[in-house]
Amino acid sequence: MQGMAIFAGNSNPELAQKICGYLSQPLGGAKVKTFSDGEIQIEITENVRLKDVFVLQSTCSPVNDNLVELLLMIDAFNRSSAKKITAVMPYYGYARQDKKVAPRVPISAKLVADMLTTAGADRIITMDLHAGQIQGFFNIPVDNLFAAPVLIDYIRTNFRDDMVIVSPDAGGVERARAFAKRLNSDLAIIDKRRVAPNQAKAMAVIGDVTDKIAIVLDDMADTAGTLTEAADAIKNAGAKEIHACCAHAVLSGPAIERISDSVLKSVVVTDTIPLTGEAAACDKIKVLTISQLVGEAIIRSYRGDSVTSLFV
Repeated sequence: MQGMAIFAGNSNPELAQKICGYLSQPLGGAKVKTFSDGEIQIEITENVRLKDVFVLQSTCSPVNDNLVELLLMIDAFNRSSAKKITAVMPYYGYARQDKKVAPRVPISAKLVADMLTTAGADRIITMDLHAGQIQGFFNIPVDNLFAAPVLIDYIRTNFRDDMVIVSPDAGGVERARAFAKRLNSDLAIIDKRRVAPNQAKAMAVIGDVTDKIAIVLDDMADTAGTLTEAADAIKNAGAKEIHACCAHAVLSGPAIERISDSVLKSVVVTDTIPLTGEAAACDKIKVLTISQLVGEAIIRSYRGDSVTSLFV
């Protein structure tokens, strides 16, 4: 694919290498460094004139550094006469701030969308947006991929028929229902009340989990408060075994301690965000790669084929 070029920032180099391996495409040459005062310095070291450029970058921690890296790389390609620039963001940071929840607060997900467009992005490829309507914040095409095929395959392979898919809150019911339908399993819902940002209190389980293997499904695990509270409620309701699956392993603050001390037997995540430190060492966390899924989306985007058909 001579007309395509793949580049990556510093957020997730391992995933970038896996995607390039799937595509049988070398990773493009780019120097992404910082000046002594912390300013980010970008230099593209190969010709991208009239090429379709794909920039791989998750806006995970450090969120602001990775976001600015991505914006500057897009600007560099735009000024280097690239034919088309696609920002491939396996994890889209600031997605949780997608509406005004109080007076005088920003809609940060919209601002990030505007910055990406202004920098020169022609298309966005992302995965499991916290809210699907964020696609409407862009005036350019957005492909919102889903980790569902990877997670469902793992669940089918590793769990028995006596399982129930659990949504940890009302907002995740549609996702959980889709999983339950494809797995031909039961569905349950946690009645959750959030008392403050990053603080959740699970209340009651709606549905039958007695003597079943419960799989809590969420789009991300941040401080893991939602997952662990849900697990406690499910255990109290009589489940015999509890696991969790989520696309994005943010795992900030007390997340690893909470997971380690919880009744969860495992937490299955994908590599949209790289695990470091305690998270990488936690034996309860299982990482699945989405490199083939993202790689296939890139190929189809480049060729003009359907991306939606990946999830039918």
